[in-house]
Amino acid sequence: MIPTVQFAGLKKPEGGDIVLFTFEDGEQGDSVRVMDKALDGALTRAMKVENFTGKLGEICKLVSPNDVYSHVVLVGLGKQDQFSKAYARQVGGNAAQSLKGKTTSLVMMADWQFTEYAAYIALGATLSVYEFNVYCMQKNKKEDQKQLRDILFLTSDYEAGQKDWVSLSAVVSGAYLTRNLVNEPANRLTPPEFAKRIKELEALGVSVEILNKAEMEKLGFGALLGVAQGSDAEPQTVIMQWKGNPENKEPPLAFLGKGVTFDSGGISIKPAGGMEDMKMDMAGAATVVGLMKTLATRKAKANIIGVVGLVENMLSGNAQRPGDIVTSASGQTIEVLNTDAEGRLVLADILWYTQDRFKPRFMINLATLTGAIVVALGYEYAGLFSNNDELSKRLSDIGNNVGEKVWRMPMGPAYDKALDAQFADMKNIGGRDGGSITAAQFLQRFVNDTPWVHLDIAGTAYTGKGTHGGPKGATSFGVCLLNQLVQEHYEG
Repeated sequence: MIPTVQFAGLKKPEGGDIVLFTFEDGEQGDSVRVMDKALDGALTRAMKVENFTGKLGEICKLVSPNDVYSHVVLVGLGKQDQFSKAYARQVGGNAAQSLKGKTTSLVMMADWQFTEYAAYIALGATLSVYEFNVYCMQKNKKEDQKQLRDILFLTSDYEAGQKDWVSLSAVVSGAYLTRNLVNEPANRLTPPEFAKRIKELEALGVSVEILNKAEMEKLGFGALLGVAQGSDAEPQTVIMQWKGNPENKEPPLAFLGKGVTFDSGGISIKPAGGMEDMKMDMAGAATVVGLMKTLATRKAKANIIGVVGLVENMLSGNAQRPGDIVTSASGQTIEVLNTDAEGRLVLADILWYTQDRFKPRFMINLATLTGAIVVALGYEYAGLFSNNDELSKRLSDIGNNVGEKVWRMPMGPAYDKALDAQFADMKNIGGRDGGSITAAQFLQRFVNDTPWVHLDIAGTAYTGKGTHGGPKGATSFGVCLLNQLVQEHYEG
């Protein structure tokens, strides 16, 4: 359930659970002074006892000394001259997490100093309380389980906050869909079931076309189908179209996602430890689906293509073998030396198909593609690989601003040479050295001259521990980033 958010003018709240914000070592805002007076100075005493200084994400929480209010939480914003939308998202999550399970409604108060960030604080709060408990039958029966249902945001320029929230509430809707898809177990979310759920976007005006196995065979999708051949679940390629600006005759924007609903590694099988998390190997596709929902929900004035390749990488008597050679939709042949390097094979065919059919203005693909990118960048940045400087800079700037950061990685002929094969046009791996880079070089062979970005989200799409952005599991990284890219540069 997504909490509802409403904005109203700054005033003393009538009661309930209250969240206040203050910058580090700065003058306290009107909202803090008003609430401190209403609590007979209890807030000042609590800050002194807790040695609260307002550092970014710092929490000072107290139970109200009177029966008007329940909890009062003070959240630090850090240095005022360093504050950003990314930090606003973070502190919103900190605030909501501090009272998670204790309340169904929050009143947040923000002074004029950071009204422009109010909607991003609400974004962080709503994303942080996300839960995936569809299958927690006993937990869901507990009557004392409290879930945040609504947020009232009191701020001086509440009309601006409400206007900003119209767009960001659509981001929340798309992010929740992405997280739900990624968190689904693989026995429930097979490629056909995934495609069925994407079909539901038609209710928002998104056109959805599904290519089945026979249709992909006619198109020559030998790389994608090779990955899928060991599974009983039929592969699907799904094409989504949002025509939000039909008068615009420029080429559409294209977003593509790897959708491996479970990755066993195939014959090159993965270790047993941690394999249960391989249900998330379709996070790239889920992000594209969540983005399409966001764009359609807010009626984005842009023409967008979303393409996802949905397969399951399994072992069987018919599974792809190391050493097999497949022919991709581009006509290029690929020697498959490692069946666990399967995501690039899926993307190869849908990248070629998309640039050939739609001639898009650009293509951005997302994939949990390599463990090597986690070794390089950890869990803070997604790896960005591109043939286009302008698009790369836009994504980098937006990512830093909204809290979904990307780091551009090198590419070049020396890396590409590692893919040369003896028995085919190329091989699907280039060795351990620079593994995330050679994977990107592989993808670039299927984009021709189309401006292109590959986002390797293996370290950012899924978390093994809860953070201020939400619980363990899917993070929906990329939905906010790509929505903002479209909104800032490609609408109208």
